[in-house]
Amino acid sequence: MNQLEGKTALVTGGTSGIGLATAQRFAEEGAQVFVTGRRQAELDQAVTSIGHGAVGVRGDVSDLTDLDAVYAKISQRGRGLDVLFANAGGGSFATLEDLDAAHFDQIFAVNVRGTVFTVQKALPLLNEGASVILSGSTAATSGTPAFGVYAATKAAIRSFGRTWAVELAGRSVRVNVIVPGPTETAGLRGLAGDAAQADGLMAQLGSGVPLGRVARPREIANAVLFLASDQSSFVTGSELFADGGEEQQ
Repeated sequence: MNQLEGKTALVTGGTSGIGLATAQRFAEEGAQVFVTGRRQAELDQAVTSIGHGAVGVRGDVSDLTDLDAVYAKISQRGRGLDVLFANAGGGSFATLEDLDAAHFDQIFAVNVRGTVFTVQKALPLLNEGASVILSGSTAATSGTPAFGVYAATKAAIRSFGRTWAVELAGRSVRVNVIVPGPTETAGLRGLAGDAAQADGLMAQLGSGVPLGRVARPREIANAVLFLASDQSSFVTGSELFADGGEEQQ
């Protein structure tokens, strides 16, 4: 317990799913947690559920002005930033034949542009020994029909993580990528449509995992906590697969 005592952490996209579960774990371990989300009502609910003095800052990571406001709020606390989980992102289905420029631009804007500038704008605040965790996906190394644009964004994140780990090593800042397998979140279920279809999607995805099920958000959050804490002090430039063995198939 108290693995993050006295540390300041930021979780982008922290209002639901893996982001919310991770923010809760960070707070339980003693961190002062800041979370972002695009919708104020959901952000307020998340802050309440996190507790422990968590602070919510409304913002969209693809909007650089919003990012500036997030970091201004953290800067006011005067303790810098020890943990950054660049989690905000998402995707939707479209085959190569069907995708259009708006679909492409929107997913790259959030998943890639948003992540790049989330990390870049954090640099002045990152304390020595800080941990930066990027949100990857098993989709980056597998061919999933109609998910090509999303997969490409996550492949880009994997590449950036390796580069930034080298660039920031002189400051003892570690950069790693968490790679979840299919996880039961509102975002993933929402890809399926109605509740019955979502249940079917979860069952289908779980059947392709050696452990025979999809992950729970808290299980992924526990892996993120490892990367955030001093337990992973000699781990950087890596990908941590929390995928139930999916990548080994």
